[in-house]
Order: sequence, then C-alpha cells, then structure tokens
Amino acid sequence: MSAKEVIAQLKSFASLERKKTNQRFFKTGPGQYSEHEQFIGVRVPQIRLIAKQHFKQIDFSEIDQLIINPIHEVRFCALIILMNQYQANNQETVFNYYLDNISSVNNWDLVDTSVPAIIGDYLVNHSEKTALLFKWADSDDLWERRIAIVATFAFIRQNQFKLTLAISQLLLKDQEDLIHKAVGWMLREVYKKDINICMTFLRENYAQLPRTTLRYAIERMPEIDRKAYLKGTF
Repeated sequence: MSAKEVIAQLKSFASLERKKTNQRFFKTGPGQYSEHEQFIGVRVPQIRLIAKQHFKQIDFSEIDQLIINPIHEVRFCALIILMNQYQANNQETVFNYYLDNISSVNNWDLVDTSVPAIIGDYLVNHSEKTALLFKWADSDDLWERRIAIVATFAFIRQNQFKLTLAISQLLLKDQEDLIHKAVGWMLREVYKKDINICMTFLRENYAQLPRTTLRYAIERMPEIDRKAYLKGTF
C-alpha cells in the first residue's frame, strides 16, 4: 500500500461542507492556532476505517509521506496507522518513529488521539524515559507542552497520578488556552479516579489555577462543591 493510494482514498471521502466545518472548528482564521492548517473534509470514522484497512501493509517509508503531509486528515490517518501498528506489538519501533516525527503532531486532536495510546502507554512501561515529559512541558512549542500533559492520561488509567500532578503544576502559568483546557481535562480524569487527590491539588494551587483549568477540573463535582471551588471557599 502506497501513501498515494491512502491519500486518494481519503480524498474520495472529502466533503466541502465538512471542510468548512473543520475550518471553523479548528480555528483557521488569521492569527488563530490553526491558521495554516489545510483540511479536505473527511470524517474521523472514515479516517479510522482507512487506517485499519491498510496498517498491516504499509511501510514506514510510505508513512513518512503521510505524516509530513500538509493536509490535516492525512497526518491524522498516519497517526491512526501508527496506533494500530503499536497495538499490534510493534511498540518500540512505533514509539521511536513517533519521537522522530513529533513535529507533525501539531494540533490538539492529533495530540489527544495518539499521544495516550503511544507515548503514554510506552512510558507507563518504560519509566526511565519519563523525563521526556518534563522536557516537553518546558518546550516553547505549544503542541509539545500539550503532549506532555496528555501523555499522563495513560498513567491516570493505571491509578498513577504523580506525573499528572507534577506536569500540571509546571503548566499552571502557561499562557495558552489549549494548555489550560488540557490540564483541566487531566485533573478531571484524576478526580474520577481519586477525588481527594484532585481536590487537594486544586486547593493547594488555587491561586495559580487558570479559570479554564479550574472549570474543566471540577466538571464532575457535585454542584455544591463546584460552586465552592469557583468561589474559592473550600
């Protein structure tokens, strides 16, 4: 299976209406985070179907052409292919390939879909490499910082919260709304596993919490607790 064939198949599902929807949803206006992103209008289930059909037959030399493609859906397909290959017991090769091409993981859906399944899962089983998360958390690149926090989702699923809390604390002063949302999301996931650990973190760091982070983190709380945390009256 060649990259050209994959791209042709993706384009066969393209929709102008969906393209316009994606351009609005992903903020492609001047100065917005996806200003230079290109969309053709393919839905996620169709992308996943194509990736599932071809991940066993496609070589990394062909994935190379997909993962650097300027079209968003093509890069997304490359990442789904990598996820399928990772789950087919090709973990170390896929992990290293992902690291080599991390600059192509440059939008929130690309990060959120692929990072827990590849980066997060690998690091859960290779704790000696978790320093990568702190490196990315300190990066000037928005997407690397989002990768750092979203990767910890895999640890949360294993009831391991220390990395999430450590990376969250490093990112509390971040200026980007997409980081505020990601940190709040991960704290909410911690809350679903251990209410006390999450509430303690929120109380101890309340003065530094961006409002968006707080709102995301407390979504699952009972209304009386949500109101208290919004007011800072614990």
